[in-house]
Amino acid sequence: MASLMEMKEIFRSADAVCFDVDSTVIREEGIDELAKFCGVGDAVAEMTRRAMGGTVTFKAALTARLGLIRPSYEQVQKLISDNPPQLTPGIRELVSRLHQRGVQVFLVSGGFQSIVEHVAAQLNIPTANVFANRLKFYFNGEYAGFDETQPTAESGGKGKVITHLKEQFQFKKVVMIGDGATDMEACPPGDCFIGFGGNVIRKQVKEKAKWYITHFDELLKELEER
Repeated sequence: MASLMEMKEIFRSADAVCFDVDSTVIREEGIDELAKFCGVGDAVAEMTRRAMGGTVTFKAALTARLGLIRPSYEQVQKLISDNPPQLTPGIRELVSRLHQRGVQVFLVSGGFQSIVEHVAAQLNIPTANVFANRLKFYFNGEYAGFDETQPTAESGGKGKVITHLKEQFQFKKVVMIGDGATDMEACPPGDCFIGFGGNVIRKQVKEKAKWYITHFDELLKELEER
């Protein structure tokens, strides 16, 4: 197991950095915001807490939550336009600095492609570097489920994405940054996990993560030291 000093060196020399999105890159949980927008906020927030704590499988929790919300295409688009996701302080500067260093930045999220792509655009991250869940709609715009073939739709999916990235791009060092159990589980195959508690603190992650931060400035400082 890598020491904290070794983990910092991995971060400083990484080929790629993967960020979780909900409660990491953005301040809120996208699915909870969508649920509130559709009038079932409280019930879905409780399901999210259980899913992030790692007590139920991610796919089971996602299926149950979306079954309650049943968002239409129009509702998803209106949420993005009326209540756009709020970037976490420091993330814009950190992603910009990583890009300047030639590091590939990916968004790997259990959230929804349409919302995550909106976030990616604000951070100058190409759409090809977004891995997230895809909602499905009928021709009339009504909810028709989600694409269960996406790796991010199941527990362990973020690790599968990192494995795919390593195979496709021959990355030697990939860092995963996030607030939840699904992010921590992605290392290995990720080479270093950095727990993030700037928006919400997940007890299990804070206790188990060797490197835990509460502000992205801490990572910017690590990059400046090299």
